Amino acid sequence: MTEELSPAERYAAARIRAAEQATALAAFREMYEFGLDPFQIEACKALEAGKGVLVAAPTGSGKTVVGEFAVHLALAQGRKCFYTTPIKALSNQKYADLVRRYGAEKVGLLTGDNSVNSEAPIVVMTTEVLRNMLYAGSQSLLGLGYVVMDEVHYLSDRFRGAVWEEVIIHLPESVTLVSLSATVSNAEEFGDWLDTVRGDTEVIVSEERPVPLWQHVMAGRRIYDLFEEETDHGGRGSARREVNPDLLRMARMENSRTYNPRDRRRGKMVREADRERERRSRNRIWTPGRPEVIERLDSEGLLPAITFIFSRAGCEAAVQQCLYAGLRLNDDTARARVREIVEERTASIPAEDLHVLGYYEWLEGLERGIAAHHAGMLPTFKEVVEELFVRGLVKAVFATETLALGINMPARTVILEKLVKWNGEQHADITPGEYTQLTGRAGRRGIDVEGHAVVLWQRGMDPAAVAGLAGTRTYPLRSSFRPSYNMAVNLVQQFGRHRSRELLETSFAQFQADRSVVGIARQVQRNEEGLTGYLEGMTCHLGDFEEYAQLRRDLKDRETELAKHGAAQRRAQAAVALERLKPGDVIHVPTGKFAGLALVLDPGMPAGRTNGHRGYEYQDGPRPLVLTAERQVKRLAAIDFPVPVEPIERMRIPKSFNPRSPQSRRDLASALRAKAGHIVPDRHRRGRSEAADDREIARLRAALRAHPCHGCDEREDHARWAERYHRLRRDTKQLERRIEGRTNTIARTFDRIHALLTELDYLREDEVTEHGRRLARLYGELDLLASECLRAGVWEGLDPAELAACVSALVFEARQADDAVAPKVPGGAAKAALGEMVRIWGRLDALEEEYRINGTEGVGQREPDLGFAWAAYQWASDKSLDEVLREAEMPAGDFVRWCKQVIDVLGQIAAAAPAGGEGGSTVARNARKAVDALLRGVVAYSSVG
Repeated sequence: MTEELSPAERYAAARIRAAEQATALAAFREMYEFGLDPFQIEACKALEAGKGVLVAAPTGSGKTVVGEFAVHLALAQGRKCFYTTPIKALSNQKYADLVRRYGAEKVGLLTGDNSVNSEAPIVVMTTEVLRNMLYAGSQSLLGLGYVVMDEVHYLSDRFRGAVWEEVIIHLPESVTLVSLSATVSNAEEFGDWLDTVRGDTEVIVSEERPVPLWQHVMAGRRIYDLFEEETDHGGRGSARREVNPDLLRMARMENSRTYNPRDRRRGKMVREADRERERRSRNRIWTPGRPEVIERLDSEGLLPAITFIFSRAGCEAAVQQCLYAGLRLNDDTARARVREIVEERTASIPAEDLHVLGYYEWLEGLERGIAAHHAGMLPTFKEVVEELFVRGLVKAVFATETLALGINMPARTVILEKLVKWNGEQHADITPGEYTQLTGRAGRRGIDVEGHAVVLWQRGMDPAAVAGLAGTRTYPLRSSFRPSYNMAVNLVQQFGRHRSRELLETSFAQFQADRSVVGIARQVQRNEEGLTGYLEGMTCHLGDFEEYAQLRRDLKDRETELAKHGAAQRRAQAAVALERLKPGDVIHVPTGKFAGLALVLDPGMPAGRTNGHRGYEYQDGPRPLVLTAERQVKRLAAIDFPVPVEPIERMRIPKSFNPRSPQSRRDLASALRAKAGHIVPDRHRRGRSEAADDREIARLRAALRAHPCHGCDEREDHARWAERYHRLRRDTKQLERRIEGRTNTIARTFDRIHALLTELDYLREDEVTEHGRRLARLYGELDLLASECLRAGVWEGLDPAELAACVSALVFEARQADDAVAPKVPGGAAKAALGEMVRIWGRLDALEEEYRINGTEGVGQREPDLGFAWAAYQWASDKSLDEVLREAEMPAGDFVRWCKQVIDVLGQIAAAAPAGGEGGSTVARNARKAVDALLRGVVAYSSVG
């Protein structure tokens, strides 16, 4: 029974309730049918108090509620709110959400190819659009009160991450920043940086999933729990989690040797019962097929499910396998609803394009409740799959990992086929962070009581390693920030060189580098204290012992150097002697396991000189095959011959000799002992040591003897302290070099970029030239190359289709490098212009090498890729989709995406190119015409780029 409150306490509680009701948060909470979680309330209160916030929470936990509260505050205060997302698909999705809540007149959308109501108080945009607005000093920034950065952990992205830091650094101080991130292990570090550059920022971390996650492994027809039942099924509590012993037993069984009838264990045949038990166990362990997995999950009530397959072709093949298996997950009512939605969403696609796009096969899968989702699909098709999945009309989606990047498609179950993926260079194990992000889709808030992550059994799987992935919460945020040419001219234009340098020093990249230096600096300080103590220990009353110790070290180093040189000479002499050996030579092996009398069967010559025995070719010198006096045939190595070896006798090897026959070996070894067993080998005498005649050694020894400290009674004690001092000082210098390499790294890169741009007349100290102002309007990986092409008039006189082909080389990058076949390019003026672009790139590449601007660090210009030039030219020349895709051998989704990127850069070129007019430049006019030529058909009706 609760205690009765006193009148004073009731009055105080009423005051608190009244105060809470008067807050913006109270009105905001009434807009939702569900109650807010503690982390959401904490973040919203911090925002209302005027603080910035960093919210790090698992996928599906409702972080975006905090972003929506920032929108609510902006509207209540009569200010603007920009809601930024990393990809256009997310922008479109968020735009639709906000329009439903606040109405179309209050919400705008700005992506690379869409502009809707851009002056509205709420504008959803991609992060790059906001970055460009900041550099351009856009009027739209007036009245801006809040910026929401959704998926802010994207700043780790190697290619685009720098944009997030640019925005965070350059936003006006009056703007409150709301950063929404996946669960990262260094959220506090990121929050400290935000506190430094943005002011008071509260860090709110929630690691609790809104829906518990169960981890499983599916082997054969059975789904096993990854962890034992009594543990905490997904890491929500602190209980110790033990791996399911059944899985460990299966792994041991699979890794054990398969039965062989000739196998004997301790001399006895394996018992028939053991073999039968092993056979039955093995029959239960296999990797289930894709249709089999979906059927099993369906029977367990675990659909809808997303199966992650790290291959586009694998996703398409999975759908086909399910269709061939006769899998049907939808009833007639659902099938009819699917067809109705699909036909409505694809009504704008011309009928002649539907066949080219594989529409009918795709529709058949959708009607059965099965679909693929990957970047190679037409954006419209992907959007339809997402909509049907959320509505529960598609129940099995086979997707690449790109689906894990923020698209709102939660499922009851997530399946991982393999825990290895191609990272662009090699097949690598997925990281705990990637595992967490992929499985984070499992469990739909408000729908599912629990989510399920299922890993399919693969041969050689280690259940303990899977448990390690599932139980680790390591996903550190690492800055990928690097200055670029466009960034440099924009910064200098706005702030001047000195202030720009200071701004770059405030980046998260430098913050992390400086933090890593703190620990090293502390170690240096401790080392210096130790050096002082060692210096006292080596102090000698007779003279400067540090000088004496240096003489001893110099002498030791010289002796070691000469000893190494002598050993190398002896090895070389030994190798020469081995090369002279011939079959039939009798030798005495000087050392090693097979030391003693031996007959050379095959000299084992190095690469390029095979000599009879199985064609062996050795890269590390001769490796003679010999028969020892003990009847063993062995191939020796250079290590067995530290000194040169000479034949002591010769004998004939019978043609019938078989090294595999014990009788042959016994007979030949007996003949060897009879022939040479009585011969005593000559002892190898070493020549006079080089050190004995070395003038430098003689000088150092004389200097040692003449030094005052040489006569000290405590000389060896001092020497031990001196040796410790030397080692510690060497280690300290290495640490100091590491500190020097990590501090001011961003600023030093900026200095090199500034110097190169000064040489090319883009910058003159704090002044930005006309060429520099043009470069400031060109964003992209090859910004400087584009600017140099405009400057040199490379694209003058090209028609729109030819210009589109040339600009495609600035954006396109083949998924896999193929240097075997030169890409097809348009002829005539376009071919000449593309050739000139490659030549200009070669000149820039040489200049970057001169200024030590390293492309591998994300700075510098990669070589233009001509692989999309023909497709861009064909499409801009009004060729049919069928013809273009057939010749390009490219999925429709990739084709649309590259076209959108070409259109984006053409728009930049139209804005940056010199103004046209009578006898003036034609580039700007033709760039706009090229945009119109490309923006048709599938490219025009795809709302997502």
